[in-house]
Amino acid sequence: MVYICITAFILIMKKKLGECDHSCFMCKNILKEWWEAIDIKGNSINVKKGQKFINEGSEMPGVFFIQKGFVKVHKHWGDREMIVRFTKEGEIVGHRAISSENLLSPISATAMQDSVLCFIELNFFKTLLKTNSTFAYELMMFYANELLWSEQKMGSLVHLSVKERFLVNLIYLINYFGLDEENILKIELTKTDLAAYIGSTYETVYRTISELENDKIISFRNKIVKIINLEKLKLHIANT
Repeated sequence: MVYICITAFILIMKKKLGECDHSCFMCKNILKEWWEAIDIKGNSINVKKGQKFINEGSEMPGVFFIQKGFVKVHKHWGDREMIVRFTKEGEIVGHRAISSENLLSPISATAMQDSVLCFIELNFFKTLLKTNSTFAYELMMFYANELLWSEQKMGSLVHLSVKERFLVNLIYLINYFGLDEENILKIELTKTDLAAYIGSTYETVYRTISELENDKIISFRNKIVKIINLEKLKLHIANT
């Protein structure tokens, strides 16, 4: 069954971009002569925290770039949810459905906080790729890096324990999102989110976090992850 709710959602919510700082992955890699066309063709969509704007199996009429906010990309894995990746400001979402043969999205996408998205219709997006070699090259590199990370992540499900996966992915999130001046991860995550991201259960992740808290390595309160001892965290990975 093909879901078309995403198309209806765009038709209801879309409005012209207006002011755009052209700082997203697309705008940074295309010729500036195309910026005016993007301002005309692009559409701005506001999504609330917890709102799903792509449904797995839905027909994808285009791609999204995050102007503001934070998004999780996820899919069903049996009867459980698996978070494929987290996506931050400036990055692309919906590119997995770009295909000459299949326009059905293999993933869902949900806003983790109130977010602003730039929607680009597929035909115009393909025109940008054909006329901007740097953009096409950088998108190819993005696909390659994403594939590499996906393969490493799937390999970790087989070869690493839950604790090892938790530690490796926590370091990745630290490098990806960064820490503030108080060593707090710059995104809020629930234990359920972390379990879905590393491919485990809530109960196992809860025990892993409790163990790391007892070792005074991290603190986890109200979706806030604080790194108490980063060097000890890295050493913990080396010794597991």
